Amino acid sequence: MKRIQIPTRLEWHKKVENLGFNYHTIGNVYWDESAYYSFSLKQIDTLEQATATLWQLYLEATEYVINKNKFNLFHIPPQFHKHIIDSWENDVPSIYGRFDFCYDGISEPKLLEFNADTPTSLFEAGVVQWNWLQDVFPNNDQFNAIHEKLIDNWTLLKPYLNSKKVYFSCVDASLEDYTNTVYMLDTAMQAGLEAEFISIENLGWNGKYMTDLKEQEVKSIFKLYPWEWMIKENFGVYIPISNTQWIEPSWKILMTSKAMLPILWELFPKHKNLLACYTNNSKLNSYAKKPIFSREGDNITLVEKGIEISLTNGVYGTEGYIYQELCKLPNFDGNYPVIGSWIIGQDPAGIGIRETKSLITDNLSRFLPHLIEG
Repeated sequence: MKRIQIPTRLEWHKKVENLGFNYHTIGNVYWDESAYYSFSLKQIDTLEQATATLWQLYLEATEYVINKNKFNLFHIPPQFHKHIIDSWENDVPSIYGRFDFCYDGISEPKLLEFNADTPTSLFEAGVVQWNWLQDVFPNNDQFNAIHEKLIDNWTLLKPYLNSKKVYFSCVDASLEDYTNTVYMLDTAMQAGLEAEFISIENLGWNGKYMTDLKEQEVKSIFKLYPWEWMIKENFGVYIPISNTQWIEPSWKILMTSKAMLPILWELFPKHKNLLACYTNNSKLNSYAKKPIFSREGDNITLVEKGIEISLTNGVYGTEGYIYQELCKLPNFDGNYPVIGSWIIGQDPAGIGIRETKSLITDNLSRFLPHLIEG
């Protein structure tokens, strides 16, 4: 695994904007093609295997949480427990998720967390970095079957959807969320589905079912909006009594919560892809303290041998914390990458890389492309 600096493409801004990628610069550069990461086939195989393995571990852990009624660990209101159980037992479809790995190309990939509900960087991973590869290194390959697998999985899900029409929703004021949501909509349409965008704030309730702006029933909907936020919205109270099919399903609130990390360690202690993790720090001298619902690296504290080495601010923490064995990101000339490895349907599908100048990946991270050599 190498980080290699190269010149950027001439007029790269225009090239990525022509793809529909308009948040390439968020304050600072977000899309960064001044360097790329190179992997061997063996390293890609290692990441792919870790992704497949962890998906199976998460399925087993979710079954365990539901069967053992461990909902109290997740700070989920009781009125939503049945909805989660039903969505699991009825196999409500799931499309995707992103495992975040600490990986240096030598040791085994270690799971930092799993964004199973609302993972972003999908468009840049599936489309933008592939376009870069075709322009700059057309004779090389990428670990990237994201686009094809999304279309394939929408095709497979057709018989299991509540409606031929699927709504796609997010907060459209967020350009990043909107772009990722519209990209998902596009892959569904390429799979032959009827699809329509609706802003999350425009969902309604007519006393019987969820509605769009035309008072039509919303039977199936993909939402890029976290479940822990959904259940607090005005319409959240109606979710358990509606027949709306949500993608991602409500059982994903268990997988995406960092409260699942101690459970994984309890069920699969010393697994090569897991870090030791507990609900308190009594067993660790070096650890990452993470709020259960933290996003964008907020409110994370890193402690090494009892000494605080890094922290971020934010609005999370009242929901409680987990304490995960410290795994310091590899250092490539002052750049610290996190490997985001995608699961689509049941299969590993590709990777995207975000890096920062600090040990905590936050909302100032940059996205860099990658390729496979050899």
